[in-house]
Amino acid sequence: MLRYLLAIALVPSMLSAQHPEHPQQTPMNPMAMMMNDPLGVSMERMGSGTTWIPDAVPLPARHAMSGSWLLMLHGFGFAQYDKQGGPRGNDQFGSLNWAMLMASRDLLGGRFQARTMLSLDPATVTNRGYPLLLQSGETYRGQSLFDRQHPHDFWMEFAVMYERALSRSIGVTVYAAPSGEPALGPVAFMHRPSAMDNLVAPLSHHWQDATHISFGVLTGGLFGRHWKLEGSVFNGREPNEERWGFDRIRFDSYSGRFTAHLDSSWVVSAGYGFLKSPEALTPSESIHRVTASLLQGRKLGMDGQIASSVIWGANRHSGRTTHSVLAESEAILNRRNTIFGRVDVVQKTAGELVLPSGPGGFAPDSTFTVTALSVGYIRELVRSSKATVGVGFQAGLNVLPAALAPIYGSRTPAGGMLFVRIRPLHGAHTMSRTAMPM
Repeated sequence: MLRYLLAIALVPSMLSAQHPEHPQQTPMNPMAMMMNDPLGVSMERMGSGTTWIPDAVPLPARHAMSGSWLLMLHGFGFAQYDKQGGPRGNDQFGSLNWAMLMASRDLLGGRFQARTMLSLDPATVTNRGYPLLLQSGETYRGQSLFDRQHPHDFWMEFAVMYERALSRSIGVTVYAAPSGEPALGPVAFMHRPSAMDNLVAPLSHHWQDATHISFGVLTGGLFGRHWKLEGSVFNGREPNEERWGFDRIRFDSYSGRFTAHLDSSWVVSAGYGFLKSPEALTPSESIHRVTASLLQGRKLGMDGQIASSVIWGANRHSGRTTHSVLAESEAILNRRNTIFGRVDVVQKTAGELVLPSGPGGFAPDSTFTVTALSVGYIRELVRSSKATVGVGFQAGLNVLPAALAPIYGSRTPAGGMLFVRIRPLHGAHTMSRTAMPM
């Protein structure tokens, strides 16, 4: 229990400072000025890595000034009971958690930013991760993980970024990270406003946003107020089983991504990447990945917001292509109630699902389309000026082809979680400043 409490204590909401309001008719103070990059783009548009989210639905965070530095603290902590049904299911008490600290200041005519994002997942859900039916990807004790989601590494991100205006309408950006995210996929699931309170990773994670932890990333790009074009070189190998340190840094893969901020409510992006030898157990296989995403969000009254995402991702390797598509939404209805849901459809091989092979079994390259449906609800119990604590549940139903029913016990195996969640307060004073003038 102590390790779960430690994980929640790591969440920066406990250390945060409250936003002051900044009416438009008064001169901006230093904090308000620092909230914009050299072209006037709000810092709160930032998602994971160098991605953008809609201005209308920023993530909950706390900001404070320390001398000439603007500090941002963001994080979530869950203490959960996870139960997955059927013969391949399991249960676990654990904690999923992450905390991010970012510091930025003016430097050499531009804006310098340093950030780190940490997680205690390796201790609180163990190196084996948490039960999740039909999930695949990465390894444990030299074997493929299956029906479990791997933990995040302790060093989720350790990065610096520099942005500078070249003119009134175009800027240049450079991002370097021993651990970070290349310009390839959509916003990582835990940073999407459409999924920020949904503690379960998508089944399509390794088709869409799994590169959000890559050990070795260099990204450069050009951007305007409403568009961004980026290219990266990075380490294509998935993180290894040693979750507490840095993996060997390599630059053996590459990617590119275009993002358009259509208005304060809509962001679209598309990316392509070549990942060299991503899986340790199949080092001779490399992947071509293509992704596209549409993020939308708007406010609901003074205290709420609704955000949605539609994401497609495809992997091509060994002469075959498998696809995934995801649609998800989260609605903060008011000060006390939040609902969320997801539909996740992905094509996985028998090898990825670690199905029986040999006589009477499945050929490793047999492909199956599986679907995961989930809904959830959170009731806020405690709200302070800095943080909010809620209790909630997530219920999931999987839909499988008939051939997999004997393996999973039925065509519709189910699972779910009960949890307590703590995060920074996401109130009207946070959201009121974030919309960019168009």
